[in-house]
Amino acid sequence: MNELAKAKALSLTERARRAAAVAAANADDVDAGGRFPNEAVDAMKAERLLGIQIPDYLGGESATTAEIAEVCCILGQACAASGMVFAMHQIKASSLVSHGEGAPWHEAYMRRIAADQLLLASATTEGGIGGNLRNSICAIEVDGDTCRLTKDATVISYAEAADAILVTSRARADSAPSDQVMTVFEKGQYTLEKTHHWDTLGMRGTRSDGFIFKGEAPAEQILPKPFAEIAAQSMLANSHILWSGVWFGIASDAFARAQAFVRAAARKSPGSVPPGALRLAEASNLLQLVKSNILAALQQYDAAQKDETKLSSMGFAVAMNNVKIASSQTILEIINHCLLITGIMGYKNGTPYSIGRHLRDAHSAQLMISNDRILGNTSTMLLVNKQDTSLLG
Repeated sequence: MNELAKAKALSLTERARRAAAVAAANADDVDAGGRFPNEAVDAMKAERLLGIQIPDYLGGESATTAEIAEVCCILGQACAASGMVFAMHQIKASSLVSHGEGAPWHEAYMRRIAADQLLLASATTEGGIGGNLRNSICAIEVDGDTCRLTKDATVISYAEAADAILVTSRARADSAPSDQVMTVFEKGQYTLEKTHHWDTLGMRGTRSDGFIFKGEAPAEQILPKPFAEIAAQSMLANSHILWSGVWFGIASDAFARAQAFVRAAARKSPGSVPPGALRLAEASNLLQLVKSNILAALQQYDAAQKDETKLSSMGFAVAMNNVKIASSQTILEIINHCLLITGIMGYKNGTPYSIGRHLRDAHSAQLMISNDRILGNTSTMLLVNKQDTSLLG
């Protein structure tokens, strides 16, 4: 029985939980050392999780966005950095799956992702544009069958551990900043000169250092669709849904620790309601709101994928932006509740109720991508697009 057949003998959830157990065992060390979660990613590869989104006819499992979001949640409960690495890899895989089918090189590369469990990274941010992934300063140079690119990438998460980096750029030297393409550069086709060191409050294990990226590769590795289509039709929804899955996982684990604290207090004082019980109920309500928000987004995305016009519409973009805003803001409120419940035992590191790492990791949610930038984009779209006010619309 080959490795994929062995993996499929177990459910995707079982495989994710086995990888999550490895991630959880190393989570505190990954955070303390600000190091890449090698053990967790090795476990994901062993469980054949990196290729699950690849179509089955290319050797993958054709996993749905809902199934991938569930894996993000499971990994996020164990180690936020590990969950985020998995989510970012799958966001890049979604670009290949949605926009690389029919292109011989990209289909062959998807086969390799599934077969060899290759890890994908992304270089969309750039010095001079901030976090606006829909603009580029650098331009790809196509010379016959070869393309070359130099990019001042202020952030490339886990770049040094990746097997390939998907890089955005202007389509030509004379292109407008928003006329972009995305190119797959494999390890060995590029060099990385570090310019910024990743030393942050949370999400330390993502190793999102800055680099000067210099790549040269066959021009056929440029994705055939404009990046505008890729961003609108695959990256937008997958980013906000899968990141929300990770954030829900972080908040869920903080809630579980707070719940265990309240239960322990109840056992010590039979017949009385512990002081934190009311806040626990409030946190449960907020956690359900985040879950409902993600499930609604999954339903909207599933429906929109059947209609390319809807997938690229302002209304859909507004809905996905709102998912990200709501999830990223609400998880902080949940974890704050949990910290008030657990008190000093949650504030201290090294206790069964410690949630300091959860709180620090969760603060990244409003910054990746900046909520202010997203709200600005949404406000512009709402000037020309009517808000959907129907309950079932």
